[in-house]
Amino acid sequence: MTVKDAIKEVGQAVIKDKVFLTDLDQAIGDGDHGINMARGFESVLPKIAALADDNDVAAALKAVGMGLISSVGGAAGPLYGTAFLRAAGVCKGKTAIDAVTAKAMLDAAIKGIQDRGKAQQGEKTMLDALIPASDAFADGIKAGKNAVECLGDAVQAAEKGVEYTKKISATKGRASYLGERSIGHQDPGATSSTIMLTALYKYLKQER
Repeated sequence: MTVKDAIKEVGQAVIKDKVFLTDLDQAIGDGDHGINMARGFESVLPKIAALADDNDVAAALKAVGMGLISSVGGAAGPLYGTAFLRAAGVCKGKTAIDAVTAKAMLDAAIKGIQDRGKAQQGEKTMLDALIPASDAFADGIKAGKNAVECLGDAVQAAEKGVEYTKKISATKGRASYLGERSIGHQDPGATSSTIMLTALYKYLKQER
C-alpha cells in the first residue's frame, strides 16, 4: 500500500470518467470539467511515478497540488490544487495516515477550497459533497471506526451530497448564470470530488 499507488487509482478514476464529467458540465457550466481534470491527472501521474519510493504522503500530495494548478484550466485547477496543498501541509513527515490525521487533511482541503472559491455548503459546488463527507468521517471516528471504515462512510455521505446538488440552484461559477434552470442537474465538481473519494476508498479497502 503506497501513496503513489493510491494517487494513481484516484487519477485513473477521474480520467476514466472524463466524458461523464464533461457531459455534466456541458449542461450547466463551461463544458470542460472532465477534459480539464483528465488533462491535469495525465500530467500529474508521471510526476508521481517519478517520486522516491519513501511513501512521503506530504511530498506526493504537494506534487499533485502543484501539478493540478499548473495544468488544469478553469476554476477546478486552483481549487483542487489548493485542496491537495492544504492537505499536504497537515501530514508533513508522515508515511502512514490514521483516521484523525485523515480527517484533519480532509478539513484542510475543504478550508482551502472555501478560501479560494469563497463558497459555502448549499451553493451547488464540490463543498456539497466534501462537507457531508467530513461530517460522516467525524461520526465514524466517534464510533471507533478505523480510517478506511470512516472513508467508506464519507463516500456514502458524498454520494448523497451529489444527489442534493440536483435539488438546488447554483450561486457560484458559470452555473450561477442559469439560476433556477440549474435545478435538476448534479454539480460536476461535487461529482469529481466523490469520484476521487470513492477511488481512494476502493484502493484502501482492497489493500487491507
